[in-house]
Amino acid sequence: MHIAVAGNIGSGKTTLTKMLARRYGWTPRFEPVDNNPYLSDFYADMSRWSFNLQIYFLNKRFREVVEISKSKDYIIQDRTIFEDAKIFAPNLHDGGFMSDRDFDNYTDLFDLMMSLVKLPDLMIYIRSSVPNLVAQIAKRGREYEQSIRIDYLEGLNKRYEEWIETFKGNLIIVDGDHVKFEASLADFQTITDQIDSRLYGLFPMEDTDK
Repeated sequence: MHIAVAGNIGSGKTTLTKMLARRYGWTPRFEPVDNNPYLSDFYADMSRWSFNLQIYFLNKRFREVVEISKSKDYIIQDRTIFEDAKIFAPNLHDGGFMSDRDFDNYTDLFDLMMSLVKLPDLMIYIRSSVPNLVAQIAKRGREYEQSIRIDYLEGLNKRYEEWIETFKGNLIIVDGDHVKFEASLADFQTITDQIDSRLYGLFPMEDTDK
């Protein structure tokens, strides 16, 4: 079983992934951030390092998806391969940080990978406004994130919403501005109640979150 958590930078994906892994006994797979050899360079010079960074993420996440598909465990994944290709890479390309040549190369590789994988059994998307994202990023204090521009986050948010509108799989949307799952047990339970219904209910709910 493959459960995935999606959302913009600072939306709380890792926190929710950890909480759900503990709650259900699922195996967590976390986004490769701290050991990423490109991330600091990317935030310092996005044009120079955007292609390298996106290929790094694509490689890591495709490997994860293949491993998950072969596993019989319940696995919850922090960020998905779809976000890299549908949100981050196009946003960099449109912003002039990735050349047409590099973007076409990246897209061809992603399309090949997609012919070999399937959608997660459940996607959990944390929707969050830019002010909330900025507050969360400042709170966690990662040095390399302090140079992230507001317009960059706004562009990502726009692409997330466009992607979610077209997502065809099993989907739960969490209002990250108002559902404070880290601080409130009741708020966290609103998420687990939806998960229980989608994955374990006798009659799984229709997708009414869009």
